[in-house]
Amino acid sequence: MTSPARKHRDSYSRTITAACFSIQAVGVGTYISYGVFFNPLMEAFDWSRAAISGASSAAFFITGLFAILVGRLNDRFGPRLLMSLAATFLGLGFGLMSQVSTLVQLYLVFGLVFGIGLSAIDVIALSTIARWFSLNRGRMTGLVKVGTGAGQFFIPILASFLIAATGFQNAFIIMGIIAFVLLMAIAQFLYRDPDIYDAGHAGLSLPGDPSPDTVIRPVQTAGIDLSMALKSKRLWLLSLSYMMTAFCLMSIMIHIVPYGRDLGIPPHRAAGVLATIGAVSMAGRFGSGLLIDRTGSKRIMVISFILLISALLWLTRADTLWELYAFATIYGIAHGGFFTAISPIVAELFGIRVHGSLFGIVVCFGTTGGALGPFVTGLLFDTFLNYTAAFFALILIAVIAFVLMLCLKTGVRR
Repeated sequence: MTSPARKHRDSYSRTITAACFSIQAVGVGTYISYGVFFNPLMEAFDWSRAAISGASSAAFFITGLFAILVGRLNDRFGPRLLMSLAATFLGLGFGLMSQVSTLVQLYLVFGLVFGIGLSAIDVIALSTIARWFSLNRGRMTGLVKVGTGAGQFFIPILASFLIAATGFQNAFIIMGIIAFVLLMAIAQFLYRDPDIYDAGHAGLSLPGDPSPDTVIRPVQTAGIDLSMALKSKRLWLLSLSYMMTAFCLMSIMIHIVPYGRDLGIPPHRAAGVLATIGAVSMAGRFGSGLLIDRTGSKRIMVISFILLISALLWLTRADTLWELYAFATIYGIAHGGFFTAISPIVAELFGIRVHGSLFGIVVCFGTTGGALGPFVTGLLFDTFLNYTAAFFALILIAVIAFVLMLCLKTGVRR
């Protein structure tokens, strides 16, 4: 490649980073804002916490199932078409929540339609970054995951004010439109990897072109093939650990606002705890991304587990606003570390030859845990009428996940 061409590619890598950052902010931030709608839905329809949490769980479960498909298709066809379709499902799913009046509708709209759209958010953004960057993959992944923290900080606050100003049904519509427009626009800037970008500018092909004669096919990059990876115990060890980790993380993200409301904290301040997690996690994501390139992803996972377990122990006694904000600070760093390290650790273990496919599998396990977590936590609350048992269950699950991670040996093996 000529020097001007390389310079143009390097310049466009910044556009790729900004696009993936924005995908994370809009997609994950919109999903996390569901926790702000928790109390309005309970008040309007008299649904239980387990029932409302179950819709979030259903969305997360569907996300995992479709993540495997999205990963495979992204390896072959590239992210532009897939992200455009995801934008449609995600925006439509959130907007249609304004028309929901029964639990069946809640699960179909948020669980299924929104869940399909959400399935592309992590897989496309993080797999694209893994393919565009090699020497500084951790740093760039951390930077992109800062977008998740930004979305978690700003979008729940936006949702809270929209609910207060227009009612929760209109807030659903407005946020659905915003998410659709932004994600659809972002999708048009995506290329699967630098080679596809170069080919597109040479007039050979464009991302998303389904023609079998184009250059958009799985590239034979470094790493083991899919069949070998599926036989590796390390893939399933990582997947199980991540499943239990996500169980804990998503339980907190969905239930921390209702827990704050139960303590008598006003809605905006309770939403502020969730926003604080998002804000602090931005530092955790960026910092862990920088450290990954120096120390490896497993060490970041270990540190994140120590912080998570410490934060959960603190949460069992937190019953004032300042204690919740202290929890949010510690937990936010761990939260950011987990979600930043998971894509690079897949690359460290297996290379990037079929990164999208393998990452999709790990995400599927994670979303299964993330689906079960909020529902089980809500069920435990409905049974005991408090969160004490649920919080101690989360501590136990986090400890088991930590032990599994300690047993994982990194390094690509052929």
